Amino acid sequence: MFLKQFNQLGTIFKQGKNILILFIGVGISSQVFAQKAAEIMHEKILDNGLKVIVKEDHRSPTVAHMIWYKTGAIDENYGVTGVAHVLEHMMFKGTKNIASGEFSKKIAALGGRENAFTSSDYTAYFQQIEKSHLPEMMRLEADRMHLLNFTEAEFLKEIKVVMEERRLRTEDKATGLLYEQFLATAFNSAPNRHPVVGWMSDLKNMTYQDARDWYDRWYTPSNAVLVVVGDVNPQEVFSLAQKTYGQVPNKTLPLRKVQSEPEQRGMRRFIVKAPAENIVVFMGWKVPKIINGDLGPIEPFALSVLSGILDGNQNTRLNRILVKQKRISSGVGASYDADARGEQLFFISGTLLAGKKPELFESEVKKIISDIAKNGVQAAELERVKIAVTASQVYKRDSVFGQAMEIGSSEMSGLSWKKIDQVSEKILDVTAAQVQEVASKYFQDAQLTVGILDPQQMSKKNPLGSQPPFVVKH
Repeated sequence: MFLKQFNQLGTIFKQGKNILILFIGVGISSQVFAQKAAEIMHEKILDNGLKVIVKEDHRSPTVAHMIWYKTGAIDENYGVTGVAHVLEHMMFKGTKNIASGEFSKKIAALGGRENAFTSSDYTAYFQQIEKSHLPEMMRLEADRMHLLNFTEAEFLKEIKVVMEERRLRTEDKATGLLYEQFLATAFNSAPNRHPVVGWMSDLKNMTYQDARDWYDRWYTPSNAVLVVVGDVNPQEVFSLAQKTYGQVPNKTLPLRKVQSEPEQRGMRRFIVKAPAENIVVFMGWKVPKIINGDLGPIEPFALSVLSGILDGNQNTRLNRILVKQKRISSGVGASYDADARGEQLFFISGTLLAGKKPELFESEVKKIISDIAKNGVQAAELERVKIAVTASQVYKRDSVFGQAMEIGSSEMSGLSWKKIDQVSEKILDVTAAQVQEVASKYFQDAQLTVGILDPQQMSKKNPLGSQPPFVVKH
């Protein structure tokens, strides 16, 4: 998310301590390019509260159309976990005007692609299609924003599909079980502790009315953001939005009550026994994040740079030391999300080679971070991360879908698209001393949770799961 706004492919060059960006056919500085990017971004809020964001990209006659609802697993209560994802499934089951299943058939007939996804923070629906079909996409999506008409019979069939999805993605995947238990152990009261797909007992007891209540509560224009990126005229898009989404009546949103996590006062440790081939270790520390779009505090950006120093390619510290030099792990990774709505963790994971002990992995990870806290980072490491951040954004801007994803996910986290460039500049301004400071301050055992996968005998019925289900897709 901490990446610079660009709209053309470019080549990244280093010159001393500076980062230069040369765009193909255009000699232009990053600051000027950011200004040019802002000129093709447009925003309007309709009378019913729907925010509409349009970004022009005229390189091909296609358009990405996405509607984002600011509601996800983080808004769920005990007893109905997974309901946000269940409703995502039900949104394809028809409206008062369209029969069940017809939504997807219409898009396929027009040569488009479509899907939906649910996370802790949001639920989103998208279509990518030839630009002349955008009016039909907007009509269809606006229709199901307020005229959803699924039946109890449809719900009872689909809840079985969701339960099977949970079995495949979590219960039959060792790392899925480990990740699920990791969040439930790391967090006591924060809703992050609940899996996006929901606990199985809640899915078994979920009713048609639970899903209907969720729709009635959260699916309203003032809780949504429409993002359109592609070969479009902004004023025409705003006019279409008014004719379609603008006719949807707004509803009063319920009061969101923040569920803060109490201070952790000691290391937490657990073991999951599941069919697998190798020991896997998850480590996570409680760390700060961007709050309410405030870009003042530097720590979230320093933590983001630290994540890149630890992980990112084969020569970064975790891989170089744990995989290449000491041969403790077959694979390692680090991740940190600074602008999500919920509580955040700085996460490190590793799959161990045969005969290696989890205590060794844990000890070596701590040594790597302790070295950074004591001795800092090298100038070359810092520069590499900043160049990688900038280059990544250049390449991502080659996709209208990638651009729409960045805009929508930023808006859902409370970080306006208008600040994306500022975020990138903050990343580029991080100093080695600031990275050293966060490494020293936050990576204490009192804030640490450690989860270990203890591999049990494999069978065809219980295969090894390779990745935790961070986001559940339709």
